[in-house]
Amino acid sequence: MTRVASAVRPRLAQAADAVGPRLARAATAARPRVARLARATKPQVARITRAKTWQYTAGAATAGLALAAGVVTAAGPWDSTGQRTAERDRAAAQERTGGADHDGSSGTSSGTAAAPRPAPSAASVLAGLGGGAGGSLKSAPTGRALAGVLEPLLKDAALGTRRTAAVVDVATGTRLYGVGADEALTPASTTKIATAAAALTAMGADHRLTTRAALEADTGELVLVGGGDPTLTAHEDAEGWASLRTLADETAAALKKRDLREVTLSYDTTLYAGSELHPIGVNDNLAPVSALMVDEARTDDSAGGPAPRVTDPAADAARKFAALLEDHGIRTTSPGPSKATGRAQSLATVSSPPLSALVERMLTNSDNDIAEALARQTAVATGARADFDGAGRAIAAQLDKLEVPLSGAEFLDGSGLDRGDRLTADLLTALLAKAGDPAHPELRPVLTGLPVAGFTGTLTSRYTDGAAGIVRAKTGTLTGVNTLAGTVVDQDGRLLAFAFLTSDTSDPWAAQSALDKTATALAACGCG
Repeated sequence: MTRVASAVRPRLAQAADAVGPRLARAATAARPRVARLARATKPQVARITRAKTWQYTAGAATAGLALAAGVVTAAGPWDSTGQRTAERDRAAAQERTGGADHDGSSGTSSGTAAAPRPAPSAASVLAGLGGGAGGSLKSAPTGRALAGVLEPLLKDAALGTRRTAAVVDVATGTRLYGVGADEALTPASTTKIATAAAALTAMGADHRLTTRAALEADTGELVLVGGGDPTLTAHEDAEGWASLRTLADETAAALKKRDLREVTLSYDTTLYAGSELHPIGVNDNLAPVSALMVDEARTDDSAGGPAPRVTDPAADAARKFAALLEDHGIRTTSPGPSKATGRAQSLATVSSPPLSALVERMLTNSDNDIAEALARQTAVATGARADFDGAGRAIAAQLDKLEVPLSGAEFLDGSGLDRGDRLTADLLTALLAKAGDPAHPELRPVLTGLPVAGFTGTLTSRYTDGAAGIVRAKTGTLTGVNTLAGTVVDQDGRLLAFAFLTSDTSDPWAAQSALDKTATALAACGCG
């Protein structure tokens, strides 16, 4: 790896000279992160046998750091190293993973893992946003060159009978390549990109979801009011996330100040409307969609992946809350449903991390529970009915504000579990490009939350022999459906957004491999 560092230093210097003193300072600040990335990718590099792949895996990541550092600082809510503060906080908090990539055939890592490793660099995601600042980047790839690279791979029989694709230059928003790009197909979990963009547009990156305990002074009823936070946890290691234990501690203290040692306990889930059960029915990939739940209503100690869920998440949360109050000497009645009145006094509250962090966790881990919560929250924020239908309409309405192509799009849920969902490759790439637009810094978590090839989330065990750290993409898997949408930094330093959607696949593993090869080829392309 010493040779790698020596080889890339001239590239850092050249980029700094081309862009100016500001980038030089940013590149200097980024060097410690480059060193950490080199150490982190050593196992992957050791397995790479082809020289060209080795060069773009090690070299493009380092060049991306240098090219992006100055641009990112100006373009979005980043810290001085170019890494999203929410991403850093998530890594420090070692939060639990959640969700699963749909039908369990996507090759996700075990849900018992502590947490996804932080991305090698959030900055490298935006390496191409300079658009050739200072003449440091070559022109964007041509459509003919991209066709020559991608079309043979997209014809792989493993990709089924229907496949669509689009590639967009993020710096300009220009579509460079498309095959059936305006044809709407089942998107599977890439739907979460649309859910994320809609939620961030409706509520902003700093919005938080609050759970509270409220006391009805005239009746003495204590109401646990759900705020729709699916990351609320009863685990002791809850640093960085809303803790039911903290809420119980503070509530018990407030009750004792009022000389109350026994209360009638109830719970309020009226923030959401309609059925809690997803149209697919009972499924280990998703809890009933409730405004009040703890640890995603899992019945085991798993942190992510499929797991049996309780049938009534709100009642389960209230029972756990009662047990925690009892530890403080507060006795409660058996909890039942209710609704807090406007006269109720809030005794204690706990809030989720900012929406930016929730979006990143949702995308990285393909967390279906967070996805459905953010769809409902989008409805709540915009005055729509907070059920499946209302959430779908709210998502479409918010995306329409972004002026992205919505023709053929249908949103029946927020997670992509519903096979009736429809998205186009054009829409997915337009959303990714919009997330890189300096005019929309609130959308940046759509990019930084994407799983990193070989490092995080649903791509942890993929791309170990190529493009590790360069491809960042949301996976999607349903029976007969395989999709992939995300970004790559190509050999010329351009940031490209891509979307590949396939239907009628018969072998999910072969289809997944074919999509990975296609994204890898795009990253290796010097087609400008």
